[in-house]
Amino acid sequence: MALFDLPLDQLRGYRSASVEPPDFDAFWARTLDETRSHPLDARFEAVDTGLRTVQVHDVTFAGFGGHPVRGWLTVPAASTEPLPLVVEFIGYGGGRGLAHAHLLWASAGFAHFVMDPRGQGSGWGPGDTPDPVGSGPAHPGFMTRGVEDPEDYYYRRLITDGVRAVEAARSHPLTDASRTAVTGVSQGGGVALAVAGLVPDLAAVAPNVPFLCDFPRALTLTDRLPYRELGNYLKAHRGRSEQVRRTLSYFDGVHFAARGRAPALFSTALEDETCPPSTVFAAYNAYPHQDKSIEVYDFNDHEGGGPFQEAVQLRWLPQRLGQGHVRQG
Repeated sequence: MALFDLPLDQLRGYRSASVEPPDFDAFWARTLDETRSHPLDARFEAVDTGLRTVQVHDVTFAGFGGHPVRGWLTVPAASTEPLPLVVEFIGYGGGRGLAHAHLLWASAGFAHFVMDPRGQGSGWGPGDTPDPVGSGPAHPGFMTRGVEDPEDYYYRRLITDGVRAVEAARSHPLTDASRTAVTGVSQGGGVALAVAGLVPDLAAVAPNVPFLCDFPRALTLTDRLPYRELGNYLKAHRGRSEQVRRTLSYFDGVHFAARGRAPALFSTALEDETCPPSTVFAAYNAYPHQDKSIEVYDFNDHEGGGPFQEAVQLRWLPQRLGQGHVRQG
């Protein structure tokens, strides 16, 4: 695939045309206040996975609207003291999967929490969290569910779940709340970036090829799903573009990035037509922290860096969180 977006030198200076709603902060403060009116009710149930190097807990906590959300908490088996925590969000269509499937971060000495995305988990990995909120007419997928009103939009619920996931993971005695990072790939990267804009005391954020960034450009640049779901919706519902764009402005990763307070490690791929590099750079360039960097994969599509990026993160995160303290029993 040939390069299709801006040249790299222009990407490094690119700024989004996305307009931030004047009540952006008030909208999210109210959303989180309403959610926190429900008890977090984080429950951790030990799971026998057959693995001997880690211990895994099946987690349930109250997300948006008090709805139950699932997750896995995995820690090194010999852990006796609070560990630095990595909270991970899942890509579009996937679910938390099986309990033994998430070993990287616990193997590196961290506590690791992975959140199950509500209503998803039937595309490429199984999920266990329903989304009990209905919506009006929508294109198949999640991008257009409730998209005509920010109050009803699917990603209001998912991003709020992400904030509560951090709170739930931090409530466990084997996690160190002061050393918390968020990460994810694609949709997971977009949610991590949103959470980084809403949780002011994170220690690090590592969004990989993040989705949900720079909606004005993404909508007109790529024909790939999931962004194309929005185009197909507007193709059917003529005359609603302004209304939909207003809703999306409350969920644009560019605006969350502008509120980031933690060191950040981004990644992008120059042949990525799913999350075009200009949309990723739009968020990266808006991110104000001095300690930020972006890994660029010249000849990759949406797979991005994959395990190569994980290797970069394995070098980068311990410097921001401190290595896990594991006492051998």
